[in-house]
Amino acid sequence: MNAFDIGEQIDGFRNRGRLHVGGMAVLYRVDAVEDPGFPLVLKVPRLEQGEDSVAVVSYEVEQMMLSTLTGPHVPRLVASGDLARQPYLVMEFIDGPALSDWVGKAPLSVAELVRLIVPLATAVHDLHGQQFVHLDLKPANVMYRADGQAVLIDFGLGHHAHLPDLLAEDLRKAVGSAPYMAPEQVVGMRCDPRSDIFAIGVMLYELATGRLPFGKPSTTAGLRQRLYLEPPPPRMIRPELPEWLQEIILRCLALDADQRYASAAQLMMDLAHPSQVSVTERGTRLQRQGLRRRLGRWLRAAGWEPAPCPSPRASIAAAPIVQVAVATLYDQPAQSAALQETVKRIASMDADYRIAVVTVVRPLPLLGTSQANESAGAQHIRHLILLRHWAEALALPAGRITCHVIEAADPALALLQFARSNQVDQIVIGAPPVIDLGVGQKTLPGTVASRVMLEAPCTVTLVRAKGETEVSR
Repeated sequence: MNAFDIGEQIDGFRNRGRLHVGGMAVLYRVDAVEDPGFPLVLKVPRLEQGEDSVAVVSYEVEQMMLSTLTGPHVPRLVASGDLARQPYLVMEFIDGPALSDWVGKAPLSVAELVRLIVPLATAVHDLHGQQFVHLDLKPANVMYRADGQAVLIDFGLGHHAHLPDLLAEDLRKAVGSAPYMAPEQVVGMRCDPRSDIFAIGVMLYELATGRLPFGKPSTTAGLRQRLYLEPPPPRMIRPELPEWLQEIILRCLALDADQRYASAAQLMMDLAHPSQVSVTERGTRLQRQGLRRRLGRWLRAAGWEPAPCPSPRASIAAAPIVQVAVATLYDQPAQSAALQETVKRIASMDADYRIAVVTVVRPLPLLGTSQANESAGAQHIRHLILLRHWAEALALPAGRITCHVIEAADPALALLQFARSNQVDQIVIGAPPVIDLGVGQKTLPGTVASRVMLEAPCTVTLVRAKGETEVSR
């Protein structure tokens, strides 16, 4: 399709005008004879004389991925053309802004940065759960719907754990967008979901500072610097940035994938709850690390090979977020101890488990009540201290456990909303009371725990005091 004029039709799709000419494809706005009820875009791979064969392979990959992936974070596929006659893809046109629209406005405020990246991390986590790694995340490939949801586009360089990797088989070289490629991609590894987390870290850095952490390398030698050269700390460029944000960015940009966030959900949770981020030396750093450290990294990079990467779903399963509901309003020593023992067992299974300890208290007026020492702020602090005291018994490192006080009139709804918005994998909660009706014991209906068990979007573990039965759903 070297010439596709306005008004011309192909297979029932009429050209309304060219949108974009990319390195591997051309995009057109189209109408359909049979209207699907949403706007459409037609994508044609570039097949002119002299074009790289990666355009054809990328087309095949994207066709496979769009036929496989589902959900709100992926454009809907409508039709595809015969490769032998005329290859094309017709898909949903995301009629909203791209993340690249904000790049020219960088550096952004911290609030704006979080507003943009949290939906992106949510979308990436969803696709990782479908066994897919994008491997070409960059601002131009992140779109936003009217409701703020992020949609990822351009799947032609991606990898699916259950589908043939045509790029790895046919090309055997690093492919991607140079400024955003992870170190393991530079040496040809295409299967690690944490490569996408590295790319999110590059975008965070770019939007926070107005600069790319590794520039725009155009040679193999320039790309290989990523194996040993650390970027300047963001606060070296913009000192007013909070330490917690630099901690997050530099963790995403770690050379070794196993030192990055284990899942995009964990990254999202830290961005959404900055007061809970455990700041280490990398968060306070104001200059690049010394020459000796850089030399050591350079020597290591000479023969560096990344460790074998996990499948996307296995990576997520090995790094769940566990929400623990603690009722700080009530003194229940036996059940509290049982909860602590259960959480200890769960946390001991893997060092990547994240524990979020949550309590729900009734909201108070901002100006407080008739009690002189009882204000909304004082209540929040008191219960946060109680939570932290409860969490001390778990003896977990600060980076693995967070404490959250939620003010809400409906405790069950608040716990469920926290689980959904933070992509929680498991809820641990004290079991509801049981009553004896003369025909055997029965769980009392209508309790917070009962409702959570019925409506939760994840596994729920009900914990009873010693001598009673622990139940999972």
